[in-house]
Amino acid sequence: MFEYSSIDQYHSSLQKSETTCSEAVRFYLEKINASKHLNAFVEVYADSALQQADRLDEKRNSGKSTGKLHGVIIAIKDVICYKDHPVTAASGILKVPINKQEEKKFISIYSSTAVDRLLKEEAIIIGSCNCDEFAMGSTNENSVYGNVLNALDETRVPGGSSGGSAVAVQAGLCMVSLGSDTGGSVRQPADFCGIAGLKPTYGRISRHGLIAYASSFDQIGIFGKNIEDISKVLKVMAGPDEYDSTTSQKSIDDATVVQKKEKYRFAFFKEMLEHPSLDPEIGSAIKNLCDELKKDGHIVEPLSFEYLDYIVPAYYVLTTAEASSNLSRYDGVRYGYRSQHAPVDLTEFYKRNRSEGFGKEVKRRIMLGVFVLSTGYYDAYFTKAQKVRKLLVDKTELVFKDFDFILMPVSPSVAFKLGEKTEDPVAMYLADIYTVFANLTGIPAIAIPAFKHSSGMPFGIQVMARRYDELSLLQVSQYLVQRFKK
Repeated sequence: MFEYSSIDQYHSSLQKSETTCSEAVRFYLEKINASKHLNAFVEVYADSALQQADRLDEKRNSGKSTGKLHGVIIAIKDVICYKDHPVTAASGILKVPINKQEEKKFISIYSSTAVDRLLKEEAIIIGSCNCDEFAMGSTNENSVYGNVLNALDETRVPGGSSGGSAVAVQAGLCMVSLGSDTGGSVRQPADFCGIAGLKPTYGRISRHGLIAYASSFDQIGIFGKNIEDISKVLKVMAGPDEYDSTTSQKSIDDATVVQKKEKYRFAFFKEMLEHPSLDPEIGSAIKNLCDELKKDGHIVEPLSFEYLDYIVPAYYVLTTAEASSNLSRYDGVRYGYRSQHAPVDLTEFYKRNRSEGFGKEVKRRIMLGVFVLSTGYYDAYFTKAQKVRKLLVDKTELVFKDFDFILMPVSPSVAFKLGEKTEDPVAMYLADIYTVFANLTGIPAIAIPAFKHSSGMPFGIQVMARRYDELSLLQVSQYLVQRFKK
């Protein structure tokens, strides 16, 4: 019986001939098939995955050196391009109806830099995962493919927008998965699903081949069941890229992520732990953790954060503005959905394609973005939101002069029921209060599973570090994970 606990354990089993890449792929394909009702995958690449596994087994058995991610089975979010495979961003705009029963999905003509680097280190991409349309949502209820279900409680959401990628790891349908994080879309579903989810520093991983939502916020993130797996995948994907000028030239230290024994300096924003939207159990658990860390000899201090009420409004003004620009390319002319109704003129042609192809939430955000960029409102909304962003960046830099890490909740609540918030988009947006901070400031952040709510659902702690300090972030995460196990 195939078993998986970590990449290191898996590689050890391969070297000892206790298993093979082909056996691993077949194991996961069987589990994916048995878990179809969770709706985590929109495409399963069974044939290409098995072919790749056979090639890798043959290479390893011939005694040749193997890649850093040799045979590691990875799922990718349906916004990340993989050459010659479908990519639709869970949207009807990237599907073309052939007849009433059949549709043709857009096929990517190139692989994203992240996927290309995974493949060069011999990873196996097993499929693409369901998500909120164009990564816009916090519940995975905005997908043209339907809802993703939380494997721990199928009446609850898995979080979003990378809900399918989170459930793929949560339910053991792959070893590691990729998502994208524009405002918490990796960390929040990781929290809801009881796994770890990392959003690296903005620019740490190339965005080339990642379908854009908001270009100055988007970042590819990683889901895993342990910190070391996430670290290995990050080190492979990170680094400069000629196709993305925003990527950093800074390298990631190749040191192994181990539990360090030094004393850390933690800060937390007291207004965030006292916010009325925060579930009392979550607030109490994090306060108790802060007290325990103090007893362990770490510095843990509260800080005042006067900009809390401006975080979510600034985030949605800026991201919707960028989305309205990025999504203008989907017009039905060159590719994607084209209305079956005869157009009256060019304007009507565009309107019908976009009105029929985009879903409700995407249209809402496009219209909001167009509004905040329009004449007479640009300075009142967009310019002011940019000023708020600058204030947040400056505040964060000051914090990291005195502290190593910032602690805060991931979400105000545990995973809520399906349909619970769909009729109140404002309430849904406000639920992002703890995650959008890292995207506005560009710092790395991770969600670590830690606690169990009285409802039976998991929740964790979010840790943030200074820009480009993922290694320290992963090391303290490993320390905290080991501490939670005691």
